[in-house]
Amino acid sequence: MRLVIARCSVDYVGRLTAHLPMAPRLLLFKADGSVSVHADDRAFKPLNWMNPPCSVKESADDDGTEIWTVTHGKSGEKLVLRIEEVQHDSTHTLGADPGLQKDGVEAHLQELLAEHITTLGDGYTLIRREYPTAIGPVDILCRDGAGATVAVELKRRGDIDGVEQLTRYLELLNRDPSLSPVKGVFAAQEIKPQARVLATDRGIGCVTLDYDALRGIEPDTPRLF
Repeated sequence: MRLVIARCSVDYVGRLTAHLPMAPRLLLFKADGSVSVHADDRAFKPLNWMNPPCSVKESADDDGTEIWTVTHGKSGEKLVLRIEEVQHDSTHTLGADPGLQKDGVEAHLQELLAEHITTLGDGYTLIRREYPTAIGPVDILCRDGAGATVAVELKRRGDIDGVEQLTRYLELLNRDPSLSPVKGVFAAQEIKPQARVLATDRGIGCVTLDYDALRGIEPDTPRLF
């Protein structure tokens, strides 16, 4: 990864045009061929970016201003960076990333749900946890009471990204004739309304999990019986 802090302007040239005036910015050139332009706010969201594959050409105009042109390898769209001053320029090799590790609660949810798989419905049986696919492991793969394959994606808080992730798994799993048809279940302690709407629209079931109940802990609220 190459990190550059520079005073620059940025012009996007493609289906639309956009201009960022001269200002100090962070430029990220990643090993996957992506390029993004960041300010010192907006959290993680870049001001402008280009997905891979990209190529970068460094040149200069007639007055000596550095011009860095980022060109997308397929669409031909461009980011044109005019560099007034480079304050920092370094390259770092990060290597392969091990991927996101689930936090303790999420990992424990997976373990508990696998142990009590009938929480999802009568007749459910476990195939395995962390079922491997080419794009990452499915949290739980199981069969319902009718024998159909079910892929379960687990989250502490279920949002749209989780539904999108499960959708990608289902698309891949349904190509395997030994598993298809594969249904999806999105399970979480809390599911956001937008995620529930998207899941329902895509034929994915939603299950709200009670962590304490899965652990066998009685609720604090008093009961008559």
